[in-house]
Amino acid sequence: MEAYNAGWLSILPPVIAIVLALVTKEVFFSLMLGVLSGTFIYAVGTGAENVVMGTVEVAFEIMTKKVDFNIIIFCSLLGALVYVVFLAGGSRAYGRWASKRIKTKRAALLSTSGLGITIFIDDYFNCLTIGTVMTPVTDTLKVSRAKLAYIIDATAAPICIIAPVSSWAAAVGSSLASTGAFESDFAAFVSTIPYNFYALLSIVMVFAVCCLNIDFGPMARAEARAEQGTLGNVGKSAQADAEVSQKGTIAEMVVPIVALVIFACLGFLYNGGYWGSDPKYHTIAAALGNCTASKGLVWASFGALTVAFIQFVPRGLVSMKAFLDGCIEGMKAMLPANVILVLAWTISGVCRDLLSTPVFVEQAVTGGGLSAGFLPAIVFLVAAFLSFSTGTAWGTFGILIPIVVPVAQALDPQLLVVTLSATLAGSVFGDHSSPISDTTILSSAGAGCDHIEHVSTQLPYALVVAASCFVGYLVAGMTHGSLLPSFLAGLVTLGIMVFVLHRLSVRRMRAATNS
Repeated sequence: MEAYNAGWLSILPPVIAIVLALVTKEVFFSLMLGVLSGTFIYAVGTGAENVVMGTVEVAFEIMTKKVDFNIIIFCSLLGALVYVVFLAGGSRAYGRWASKRIKTKRAALLSTSGLGITIFIDDYFNCLTIGTVMTPVTDTLKVSRAKLAYIIDATAAPICIIAPVSSWAAAVGSSLASTGAFESDFAAFVSTIPYNFYALLSIVMVFAVCCLNIDFGPMARAEARAEQGTLGNVGKSAQADAEVSQKGTIAEMVVPIVALVIFACLGFLYNGGYWGSDPKYHTIAAALGNCTASKGLVWASFGALTVAFIQFVPRGLVSMKAFLDGCIEGMKAMLPANVILVLAWTISGVCRDLLSTPVFVEQAVTGGGLSAGFLPAIVFLVAAFLSFSTGTAWGTFGILIPIVVPVAQALDPQLLVVTLSATLAGSVFGDHSSPISDTTILSSAGAGCDHIEHVSTQLPYALVVAASCFVGYLVAGMTHGSLLPSFLAGLVTLGIMVFVLHRLSVRRMRAATNS
């Protein structure tokens, strides 16, 4: 199918999907309607003989092309692993063990944050693994599932985008290589890390929320409900009716998760050619940069499930039938997340491949007669808008990096690194906050939180960080890329906004209580 330049109409499908999802709370219907609206625009614009059939036919054709079955299989196998670990008593035993050592909500939140920062290789792996490990602990200490999902999400993509050894670094490196402007793509990526204000300030925000008990907006209400015992968890009814082994120990939780981590690392290296015939991939960094992360994750989840079978069934913790039935139940639990992923990939493909959203964005970036001093801040906004609308950070910086590099070189070469960083930061913000982003979907699934509740509770936090970043990039543009004043400007802005919003939230909740 040939692309059709739909102009501003190219951003209409994601806008429809996002607005409907937030208003109706029905994410499946909203995403499907967004997809169909995009294919309808395409059918009308290309003069299809039968607009109705053209709309439906193109929608499902794009869907089949954009589905990443590796990620679908990984999510399904990980759901199976989580369920059989639960059946073997591992989750219950880990909850008892952790509750003796992690006795406060602050310690639980900090442990979750620390684990999120530690798992920096891939955001998908981060989202689902941390939820599996920390949910029993945070439930015991009355942490809302919304806050757990926020911490998981805020330590996924924002951490991966500043980790030199990660699947994200590889994706950015491939985009940088396409410009031909850098001697070393890896060195260019590393140079963007100090200026990636969204990633850095997101980490600051997470630790402020954990350490200072700062909440505002819908998150404050979710936490208040959690204190009353309403955690906001979803999708646990099947587990509630399951027969759980009383002989399970913490090893039933730890061993499969450790196996998952080890197999993931080995899978990334193998897939990247570490043991292959080409010597240029015989280093860890080169192999990780060359790997397809989703394939390694599939192998890892299958390997961890095999370890769990060997560990549980011969010892009589779970019967053969119970183990296999548990795998099916775990896969069923991941079905909603998988459907949302498929629809999100489809709407992204409709925008990028059919309606020429990249062309529209390129014209918006290059046709406005930008002043060099405003370039980083404007690029941040454009990247944020595009990533939020399409739900993909990788697609966004893949589109924008080839555009912004020559623009920055022409306007002010001193701002090249800052502008690249703003591109990555805006892309991550959109990925972090969009309802149709795969990491947002997986974070809510990993935490067992309602997807729309996760989006609505974390969006104010993400917007505060994004506004602070915008200020930082304005200062960076005016100072020709000076790091210290620009970062401090963003940090001070973040501190002021968080303090004011927290105080307002406290006053409103007190007023509501008194009334």
